Amino acid sequence: MSTMDEGYGPTWDSDDEYDNFIRKMNPPRIVIDNESSAEATIVRVDSANEYGILLEVIQVMIDLNLVIGKAYITSDGGWFMDVFNVTDKEGKKIKDEATLTQIEDYIRKSLGADSRYIPSRRRSVDVAAAADHNIIELTGTDRPGLLSEVSAVLTSLKCNVVSAEIWTHNTRAAAVMRVTDEDTGLAVTDAERLERIREKLSYLFRGGNLSRGATVSSRTATTHTERRLHQMMLDDGDYEQLQRQAPGQSQRPNVTVRNWNDKDYSVVTIRCKDRSKLLFDTVCTLTDLQYVVFHANIDAKDNQAYQEFYVRHVNGSPMNTETERLRVIQCLEAAIERRVSEGVKLELCTNDKVGLLSEVTRIFRENSLTVTRAEVTTRGRMAVNTFYVRGSAGEAVDQKAIDSIREAIGHSLQVKGQAEPPEPQKKESPTWFLFANLFRPRSLYSFGFMR
Repeated sequence: MSTMDEGYGPTWDSDDEYDNFIRKMNPPRIVIDNESSAEATIVRVDSANEYGILLEVIQVMIDLNLVIGKAYITSDGGWFMDVFNVTDKEGKKIKDEATLTQIEDYIRKSLGADSRYIPSRRRSVDVAAAADHNIIELTGTDRPGLLSEVSAVLTSLKCNVVSAEIWTHNTRAAAVMRVTDEDTGLAVTDAERLERIREKLSYLFRGGNLSRGATVSSRTATTHTERRLHQMMLDDGDYEQLQRQAPGQSQRPNVTVRNWNDKDYSVVTIRCKDRSKLLFDTVCTLTDLQYVVFHANIDAKDNQAYQEFYVRHVNGSPMNTETERLRVIQCLEAAIERRVSEGVKLELCTNDKVGLLSEVTRIFRENSLTVTRAEVTTRGRMAVNTFYVRGSAGEAVDQKAIDSIREAIGHSLQVKGQAEPPEPQKKESPTWFLFANLFRPRSLYSFGFMR
């Protein structure tokens, strides 16, 4: 509550109360311009500036399935003034009046006095209850068949997965899953049962590596799923010791950091292949690393992206050490690569049922496929799932494996990527056949195909 200090105006009991007062006195101004550009809808956002506000605006646009082709960002002097050129996923201007209204309303709501971005930083296997579902967060070492194992454990505990998003990168895995009780269709509320879920999943993720196993915690607030996945993988250190580019692999992003000493800015420049949600991923990481973006120039052309950010740490200083600059570069490279899913894309749209995810991932595992990224959703009575898969040893998927899983799952499984044709079988000479059998392992477990 504010009080009046005679002769000096109001005083404030907390910083939050003062920030809310400033927001109410300076409400955000959103202007949508469909006339100035023939190629894109222009969204201008002016408001009082604070840490994390840029990410809030970008998140709204991403959630509305908008593509940000260009952006000009400036926020000196405590005021946030940004211009975004946006299109739909087909590259066309936004002409639907309902969508245009949503853009303005959602941005205004996200920047309103009742909204405040507070980064949530936890490393956990986490089970939290909402009204109609539980949220489970998992981080740990990736391995072939991990999603299949997680799904099987949840099914055995009578938990139904209603939605999930799973990322893997640089030997690490992170997942945010929403589950319900198999019998009631609502959240699990029994404390003993929740603890049993935590114990089972923690043991599964811990495996034989006690030093980097998953931990368990509880939380009461929800966070945007993709923002949370970035935070979880960042906290889990997936940016450390990034693997060098292998022949035939996608081009690595080019990230540089230099200081503009006259203005006390660090200038972060990113050049990489353009893709959906790229700006969200980079700004999310800068925000989680506690850097404030004061100016930025964003452009994408001919499938290539260019991003330039002028940043300072929340304490007001630029990056002063080589160690700090190197960490920012590594974290941004990881953020760009996490969502790049190399492999065959499989889409499954079928009637939802309890245990469906466990059944599908078991079939993948039996055909020596591993899931590198997945998005599982439920729309009414339909399950709409997307999986990116590779061979268990990281190799390309051959057509024989695709045919096998389609036979097992059915034609509701659609293949959106190109599988490799099966290699022609070669006849083994009698000498080689004898040698191969002498040294062939008794179990495929030693090669990691069966876990």
